[in-house]
Order: sequence, then structure tokens, then C-alpha cells
Amino acid sequence: MQTIDCRGQACPAPVIATKKALEASPEGICVLLDDGAPRENVTRFARNRGYQVAEAVDGDGWSLLLTGSATIATSAAPLSTAVPTGGNRILLVTSDRLGDGPEELGRLLMKNFLATLLETEQQPDQILFLNTGVLLAVQGAETVEALQRLEERGAELFSCGVCLDFFQQKERLAVGTVTNMFSTAECLLNAASVIKL
Repeated sequence: MQTIDCRGQACPAPVIATKKALEASPEGICVLLDDGAPRENVTRFARNRGYQVAEAVDGDGWSLLLTGSATIATSAAPLSTAVPTGGNRILLVTSDRLGDGPEELGRLLMKNFLATLLETEQQPDQILFLNTGVLLAVQGAETVEALQRLEERGAELFSCGVCLDFFQQKERLAVGTVTNMFSTAECLLNAASVIKL
């Protein structure tokens, strides 16, 4: 069985390397990874492709044994739970502020915009948070309540794991789930419409 070493690689490199290795060896592979986002992202990717994932501690990192059949792995299952496909309406939030004016005004506008979404007839299917946008979904943010209500109404919320790690906020994520750049790219490319804030 092929072993690929993805230790020391940042998102989305481990997922991309795993995808390529599985295309070459659809019966399964072994992936060496760092703990945290790389392990979580590759595990999610593999499971949503129909593979069984056996995890084991390997020194300072992890060894993931991905096994399954090519038939299951290439089924019509979504690429990731973080990337439902089929033409969704996506809101891409790349800042914790709306507009280019004063920071305080920008934060107020973003808070008001997200609260106003609750009153509109149409709502986004998914909201993707990148860069400082992830700060809108962490504990203590004034926008968490509105985001929780949007999630309750069916919107899927995804925050970039690399961004959360950069701001040291991953443990404080209060709403939605963590995603990776590979899943984000797939999500955006399969969307019916993308609105960037």
C-alpha cells in the first residue's frame, strides 16, 4: 500500500495530495499527517469519498489508513460535508467589516447586514468565512446570535481552518464548522451564485 507523507504541509496541500494518491491507488493509501486541521480535513475528505479511516498516533503526528473500494470512493457522494454541490447560493465573507470606511462603521454595517438577512425572503444556502471574516463566528462576536439563527433556518456556515489557526480562534468557534481551502474552492466552483462581502 502506498504511503504519502504530508507532515509539515499547510492547507490545502494534504487534501490535494491525498486526492491525487487515491486517484492513483483507489483501493487505499496510508497518509502521514500533522495533528489538527490537516488530520481533520483529510479524514473528512476520505470519509465523504466512501473510505474507511483508521487513525493511529505516529510520533508527533498521525498515520491515517484509508481503505475502501474504487466504486464507493468514486460514487456521487459529496466531496466533503463542507462542500455540498448542486448550485447553492453562497455568501463569501472575507472580512469582519463591511465596506472600506472606518473600522467601527464597517463592523456595525456587517452586524446589521447579517441581522437583516433574517428578515429577507431569500437567504444564502451557505456562508463561507475567510480571513478576518472568521472572527464573526467566534465566541464573543456580536454576530454569533444572528449566525446561529441563520444556521437554524438551514444555512450552512463554514469557517476557514487556516484562518482560525492564524488568529488562534479555532477553539472559540461558536457557530458553524471548520473547513479547508480545497473544500472552499470546490464549493465556490459548484455554486449557482456567489456574493462576496
